[in-house]
Amino acid sequence: MKSGNLAKQYKDYVINLRREFHMHPEASWDEVRTSGRVKEELTKMGIPFKEMANTGVMAIIKGKNEGKTVALRADMDALQVKEQNEVPYCSKNEGIMHACGHDGHTAMLLGAAKILNEMKDNIKGTVRLIFQPAEEMAQGANAMVEAGCMDGVDEVFGIHLWSDLEHGKVSVEAGPRMASADMFKIKVKGKGGHGSLPHQGIDAVVTASSIVMDLQSIVSREISPLEPAVVSVGVLKSGTRFNVISSEAVLEGTTRCFSPEIRKRFPKMMERIIKNTAESYRAEAELEYTLGTPPTINEVASSNRAIKTVEKLYGPDAVSLMEKVTGGEDFAVYLEKAPGAIAFVGVRNEEKGSCYPHHHERFNIDEDALETGTALYAQYAIDFLND
Repeated sequence: MKSGNLAKQYKDYVINLRREFHMHPEASWDEVRTSGRVKEELTKMGIPFKEMANTGVMAIIKGKNEGKTVALRADMDALQVKEQNEVPYCSKNEGIMHACGHDGHTAMLLGAAKILNEMKDNIKGTVRLIFQPAEEMAQGANAMVEAGCMDGVDEVFGIHLWSDLEHGKVSVEAGPRMASADMFKIKVKGKGGHGSLPHQGIDAVVTASSIVMDLQSIVSREISPLEPAVVSVGVLKSGTRFNVISSEAVLEGTTRCFSPEIRKRFPKMMERIIKNTAESYRAEAELEYTLGTPPTINEVASSNRAIKTVEKLYGPDAVSLMEKVTGGEDFAVYLEKAPGAIAFVGVRNEEKGSCYPHHHERFNIDEDALETGTALYAQYAIDFLND
C-alpha cells in the first residue's frame, strides 16, 4: 500500500498551502492564523483534533482496526528575519519570514492527513498528527508533551526540509543527527573606576574577556577530540565610556554536543572555569545555564524502517548519507518519550535559487520536495502500523 500516487494527486494542494503559510508567517507562540488554518483544513477533512499548548493542534486518524499508535510531527513557527526573496508569495508580515522550512512542514503534514484519512480503512492502528508551535524557541515540544500529545505513542516520526541536501535525496541515518542546544548567561561583577587608574578598580571587561577565552579550553582540553562539542559566546556587554573601568559585564552564549553525558557535564565545567577566572581578577561571576533541547538521536530500528520506506517510494538512489549537524531541533523531546526518527528531505536546487542556508533572508525551497515529504510522512505511518 503506497502513498506516492496520492501525494502526487495532492501536490498542488500542499504547494498552495505552503505558499499561504509563507505569506503569513508568525513568530513562536503567535501562530494564531497558522493554527487556525490547520484546524480549518482538518475540519474540512472530517478529522477530529484537540487544541493544546496555546497554538498547538493534535489531530487523530483512527484506522479501521485497532493497533499501535504513531505520531507525525510538524512545526509551525517562523523567524524574525526580513525576507529578501522576490516571489509572489513573499512574506506580508514585516520582519518575519519562514526562513527554516516550517511552512513546508505544516503543509506536508496536512497533505499527509488527506492521504491517511483516505486510506484509513486499510490502516491498523492510530495516527496522531502533531502541529507544534515555538520550535525556534525550543519550547513548543515540551509544551505539547506536557499537554499529553505523546501519551500512549509507540513511535514518532518527523521531517525537516534541508537546504544542504539536493532535491530528490532523503537522509535518515541512525544515531545522533542534531545537537543539543542549551543557553547560558554569565554575570560578572567588578568595581568601577577611572580608566587612567585601573589598579583602583576591578575591571569587568578584562575579566569577561578572559572568561570567554578560558571557556574554549572545555572543548580543547576537557572533552575527547572524538566527541564534537561547541561552546560559543555570542554576546558580551560591558562598559559605558572609553575612560571608565566597567564594574559589570554580561555574556550570553550556547553549548552544543551530541552526547547526553557531555551535556550533563557542561554546567559544572563552565561554572568552575567562570568562578576561578573571575577570582583571579578579584571579580565575581555567576552562571545561569538554561536547558534547551537534547541531542536528536534517531533510533536504529526506526531509521532502518524509514530507509526502507524511502526506497519503497523512490528507490535506493533516493537514500543519501549526510553528516550530522550542530543545529538544534526540539523534535528530540519527542524522542525521549518514544522511539523514532527524523528525516532530512532535500530542497536544494541551484537552478531554482533554492541554495541559501536556513535562517538566511533569501532561504527558499524547491517545492517539488513537498511531494516527497508528504508521501514520506504518510508512508512511514502506514509501514509502522501495518508491520
